[in-house]
Amino acid sequence: MAESPESIVSFRGVRKSFGEKSILDGMDLDVREGETLTIVGGSGTGKSVTLKLLMRLLQMDAGEVHAFGRSITDLSAQELLNLRRRIGMLFQGAALFDSLTVKQNICYPLVEHDWGTPAERTDRVAEVLEMVGMPGIEELRPPELSGGMKKRVGLARAIAVEPDIILYDEPTTGLDPINVRRINGLILQLQEQLDVTSIVVTHDMESCFTVTDRIAFLYDRKIAWVGPREEAANSGHAVLERFIQGGRGILEPEEIAVLDQV
Repeated sequence: MAESPESIVSFRGVRKSFGEKSILDGMDLDVREGETLTIVGGSGTGKSVTLKLLMRLLQMDAGEVHAFGRSITDLSAQELLNLRRRIGMLFQGAALFDSLTVKQNICYPLVEHDWGTPAERTDRVAEVLEMVGMPGIEELRPPELSGGMKKRVGLARAIAVEPDIILYDEPTTGLDPINVRRINGLILQLQEQLDVTSIVVTHDMESCFTVTDRIAFLYDRKIAWVGPREEAANSGHAVLERFIQGGRGILEPEEIAVLDQV
């Protein structure tokens, strides 16, 4: 299958297993430049694995991943560093270093990618903290922050090096409704303000339908359906439609428990 000319990221025939457990088996997916694509699916279906394969935090067993028009399979160390400079990631648990201040956490990728002078990095930290609505907390440490605050600091770090793509791994997991709305608003705000491509992994259907342009349903180790959010609820794919209904609280608890095993 040829890569779509409008794709900024393309997965082709991707396979990934952990031991004897197959997670992805011939997965194909295109991500269009400038869009927000949300990958949904049951627990353990490979959503987060997909993001980590793109970042080369994990190695695929077979297949091809293209980003920015080239394969990421055989990158040199410098080329891999350049790839990661262009892709920012908000990890599920924010992945902040507890022993470092907020400023030091956000500066970490700036130093790694040799971005600017020390003074320019200080200014950049202040700028991105302002963008996520948390100015003036540079000297705090992660243990002093709430879960929602950690997510926003993690997002500030993800955008610090001015990436072309932002990856969000379960950005609203564990947050109260107010912080869920705040994070969803930030995703929309940054998409417009930074003109980036966003890939969101979530099981939160309300968040999904709030932030996304297109939905990709990961089921049975492949992308089983992909299309505009407006068409997802009536996609004709029975499992996806039940998954969406369950995520919106329409199903009974025992039905949701069954869907969580797909």
